[in-house]
Amino acid sequence: MHNIVDNLILISKEISAINSDTKIIAVSKTFPIEHIQPAIDHGHLHFGENKVQEAVEKWAKLKEKNSSLKIHLIGKLQTNKVKFCLPLFDYIHSLDNIRLAEKIANEQVKKKFKPKIFIQVNIGDEDQKNGITLHELDSFYESVKNFDLDIIGLMCIPPFVEDTEVYFEKMVQLKNKTNLNDLSMGMSNDYLKAAKNSSTYVRIGSKIFGERG
Repeated sequence: MHNIVDNLILISKEISAINSDTKIIAVSKTFPIEHIQPAIDHGHLHFGENKVQEAVEKWAKLKEKNSSLKIHLIGKLQTNKVKFCLPLFDYIHSLDNIRLAEKIANEQVKKKFKPKIFIQVNIGDEDQKNGITLHELDSFYESVKNFDLDIIGLMCIPPFVEDTEVYFEKMVQLKNKTNLNDLSMGMSNDYLKAAKNSSTYVRIGSKIFGERG
């Protein structure tokens, strides 16, 4: 467990050498808080979770004690879970339909809390993956502008191939086309390629915390 901080320091150095603007989301899904605590004690602030209920149980009290912590929802968000998301999640990385946009817009008014949001792009046009397709992105983005959402960027999970860089390059083009500021892309196997291609946030789990049981 003591290696967690060493892993974070090493990865931070690697990324900073390529892109000093890239931030690390430590993907803590499925790990108990005792396993994550060394990273928190080290001063790491950004953590990623896949499931709303697990995140609420794990982080709600911790965030009350440390308001600097930033929790990212990086998994699929169902509309019936939105009411539990706010104000716990500071970032939502998986906006992929209009109904979800409407639900978030309504809930942020009720909770007086506005999360930062990424539109999830199905960059590889894969049937089994969530996200807005490339040909739908422009119209979808125009539609969600009707809601008072703080959309800051685009997120992708590229196909599981050896070289994901071609997909990262395409995401940069899409970001520039939409005039959005941020990109959420890159995981434990390709975070350096993502940093090279202007990723704002890389989502790293096993390289920091070890393999999940």
